[in-house]
Amino acid sequence: MDQPKIDPRVLRTRKLIMDAFIKLSETKEFSDITVKNITEEAMINRATFYYHFQDIYDLLEKVLSEVLLVNLNYEVYKDRELDEETLIQIFSTITKFQKSLSTRCYRGYEDTIARIIRDQLEVILYKMLLRKADRKETETLKITAAILSWGIYGASVEWRKSGMNASPEEFFRPSIPYILSGITFRPEI
Repeated sequence: MDQPKIDPRVLRTRKLIMDAFIKLSETKEFSDITVKNITEEAMINRATFYYHFQDIYDLLEKVLSEVLLVNLNYEVYKDRELDEETLIQIFSTITKFQKSLSTRCYRGYEDTIARIIRDQLEVILYKMLLRKADRKETETLKITAAILSWGIYGASVEWRKSGMNASPEEFFRPSIPYILSGITFRPEI
């Protein structure tokens, strides 16, 4: 069954609101941005804003999710193996996303940002693991994907805390043999 098409005007308005929010976040702390600021920047009324988003926190979450989804898209990884190069590419994508976030946006909303990154990463890793393993092990694979997503996200936080002096690849590559030795699939006996 085909999904109903979304009116292009709705998509344009939603993008206009998100773009206004991103522009404002470049010059203001998130806590200082109001719905009024956004509606003025986007040249829409409050009702239009609330038609698309529940509140400013919903907008923040949607903006972050969409930006990350564009960068961390399963389509890029669906035919790849969970190997050294794939892990480095995933890690580099996450660090690039984190680096692109305004410090104004990051401060105070680290938990939201962390959850969004981990959730999207977990889905990608789970799908990659599911392709290679016995489908009877879905719960074990979900747990494995969660562990990996938290670990990769945690490493990206450490990279940020370390001052980002090393490239993401240089920072992450030494840990990969330890990660891969734990996720190597063994044939059933």
